[in-house]
Amino acid sequence: MNKEVAIVAAGQTPFTRRSGATIGELCFSAYREAVQVNPLLPSVIDALVVCSASEYDRQRSPAGVVAENLGLSGKPTFNIDSLCASGSAGLRTAYALIRSGMHEVVAVVGFQKMSELSSAEVAERMGRSGDVMWESPFGLTQPAGFALFAQAHMTAYGTTESDLAQVRVKNSGYAELNEKAAYRKRFTEEEILASVPVVTPLKMLDCCANADGAVVLIVAGHDAARRLCDDPVWVLGVGAASDSATLSNRHTFTSMTSARVAAQRAYEMAGIAAQDVDVASVHDCFTIGEIIAYEDLGFAPPGGGVALLRDGQTHLGGRIPVNLDGGLLGKGHPVGATGLSQMRTIMRQLRRECGATQVEGARIGLVHNLGGPGIYAFITILGRDGS
Repeated sequence: MNKEVAIVAAGQTPFTRRSGATIGELCFSAYREAVQVNPLLPSVIDALVVCSASEYDRQRSPAGVVAENLGLSGKPTFNIDSLCASGSAGLRTAYALIRSGMHEVVAVVGFQKMSELSSAEVAERMGRSGDVMWESPFGLTQPAGFALFAQAHMTAYGTTESDLAQVRVKNSGYAELNEKAAYRKRFTEEEILASVPVVTPLKMLDCCANADGAVVLIVAGHDAARRLCDDPVWVLGVGAASDSATLSNRHTFTSMTSARVAAQRAYEMAGIAAQDVDVASVHDCFTIGEIIAYEDLGFAPPGGGVALLRDGQTHLGGRIPVNLDGGLLGKGHPVGATGLSQMRTIMRQLRRECGATQVEGARIGLVHNLGGPGIYAFITILGRDGS
């Protein structure tokens, strides 16, 4: 097992529709929770990676403001923006900084304060993640983009709107148990199918919603991790890939090619295969996204994601439990914080800290985090010591 870089601490604010906090206050709340586990942590952090999607920030170049609020001014500070995958891009950056020998302990901070914008403004900015000359001016929003994938999957494999709804049914049940989630409400299939249409075949409850929130991970090299933490969670593999920002240039709409490639790279780096993963957190910004993720990650063959879901294999107690924190659908999606929240969930699973949603014996976990409709894809594999 690769034990060169580990996550030694994590903190997260509750994700809320309207926090009332500044970005500095949000980030400090998450940072305070992360460092309280060891009083040495603030003194040994020697770099800061700040992750957010800048289109949503009123503060231009927020990394300096975040560093100041965390008491880390003077440390090398980096600003990362890879759309919805910014948090995972930040973790990968920290991993590289530590493996290079340039730094030993890095704080990775992901945040977004979405409530400063209206829903229409958020939709417009998300639409601009695609090509602003050839696509977004013609109304290709994120829901419309993922609807294309849903329609293609339905045509190719017979997936139904009821199948999509089952993703939200599952994830809403786990969100109800997550005290950090913004949407702690269990939904039935009937409620989901009856919710307001957004773009065929997606309805309102097939879509994640905006939120305010922040997450901090403290990442350390091998020796520092052993000094600072009794139960480090090791970064075993970090796979990444990208794809065309213009959907008309994509070769398939039944798969996110970038996620498939990134997953293979992560598996190879970690020295494992898909069947070795015990628990996963995938990017369910829309219900179809989770089903496609099962297939891209190798948990199911192409077209087999629905059967995996319907058979209960992605529920707690199934072969590969997925999104036991409620996913983006249940937690909400504060863009820059999302990937790090996924990491925190898997870290807690591997450290046996998840109570009613704990996967017994989990040793290897996976995080699947997308930026836009697969423009960027990051797959991170985490593992722990012992059995």
